[in-house]
Amino acid sequence: MAASDRGGARGKAGRAAGEKDGLIRPRQWLALAGLAVAAFVFNTSEFVPIGLLTDIGASFSLAEEGAAVMISVYAWGVMLMSLPLMVLASRVGFRRLMLGLLALFATGQFLCAVAPTFWLLVAARLVVAAAHSVFWAVVMVVAARVVDPRASSAAIGLVATGSSVAQIVGMPLGRAIGLALGWRMTFAAMGVASVATLAYLAVVFPSMGPGERFRLWQLPGLFRNRSLVTLYVVVVFLAAGQFAAYSYVEPFLLRVAGLPARGVTLALSAFGCAGLLGSVLFSRLYDGNRRVFLAASLLGESAALLLLLPAAASPASMVAALVGWGACQMGYGIAFQAVLIDFVRPEEATVAMAIYSGLYNLGIGGGTALGGVAAARLGVASVGVVGGMLVAAGTAVALALLLPRMRGSRAGAGPR
Repeated sequence: MAASDRGGARGKAGRAAGEKDGLIRPRQWLALAGLAVAAFVFNTSEFVPIGLLTDIGASFSLAEEGAAVMISVYAWGVMLMSLPLMVLASRVGFRRLMLGLLALFATGQFLCAVAPTFWLLVAARLVVAAAHSVFWAVVMVVAARVVDPRASSAAIGLVATGSSVAQIVGMPLGRAIGLALGWRMTFAAMGVASVATLAYLAVVFPSMGPGERFRLWQLPGLFRNRSLVTLYVVVVFLAAGQFAAYSYVEPFLLRVAGLPARGVTLALSAFGCAGLLGSVLFSRLYDGNRRVFLAASLLGESAALLLLLPAAASPASMVAALVGWGACQMGYGIAFQAVLIDFVRPEEATVAMAIYSGLYNLGIGGGTALGGVAAARLGVASVGVVGGMLVAAGTAVALALLLPRMRGSRAGAGPR
């Protein structure tokens, strides 16, 4: 990763600047569109089991809490594989790496579609997790490198939009396919989409060498970076809180909010649309006042989760809580990746992001497991409160220790 890329990661230009000044050329837009579609497919795959948890469990005579093991194992697999695979992948050019990841990802999806037992399904999901662990470690860095450094905020925002659209269209569509044709067809459809994305990127993605080689002896230096370590601690709490609730959002909406199956799909679409709103707000507002944007996003998600149970009293208040939750989690989710790149040296970026992805998935796995315990012992109605308390704890750490280390707007690198 060139030094100029780091400057781009600091947000020297937002989306509007990139469009106004023509900093992103047509060929670069095509490559970014391919990355955004890949992000859409990867994000859909990660979360679509949440929307089909009841049906997957029923296929193998498991309750939702038992079927949710596949979510925890997937997340922990990503956590364990992120760093070693990323160190190995740092030798590979970004173009070859992206195409290889999509091929591995597609293979895993087709294996999921034909898995005859639950544990073989979990094993197939680990194949997908291997591709996931590297993809999310590099995709934002790659997006920033595809374009002029001054337009990197726009590039990151576009790829993040692909992730948001997965929640709007991908997860509900995957759920609809699963309800109509069986959950196996959902995984098969994602495999086909992966192959199509691979073919598209093979045509439009530019030749691109690997980033700066990272060596293991550099790893202790990352953990001496106090700002980065604080970010890592915060993200574990936030991911755990997010998924203590989100992993059980389908049974929560069905049993507690009393929504019909179609209403659950529409509610999940509203959550996804709110994620797109969070992405747009990031592009428009983040560079203007970073601390305020992050504080508002974190406090907003804490409130939305803590109010999830009372919001279940009516469909309107339920959707309002989901919209607030979705917008806030997407807003800080994108912002934290920009903050991370800002906190590290160029040669550290991909491995620092791999550790971030691994720890985020540690939070996903732990939060899903904790949410499962809460659902089994206290009822699924409790998952919002459990998740909200974890997010509130992460928010407190962020407000006290992380945000003061950031510059207020369009910052340079924070202190180490």
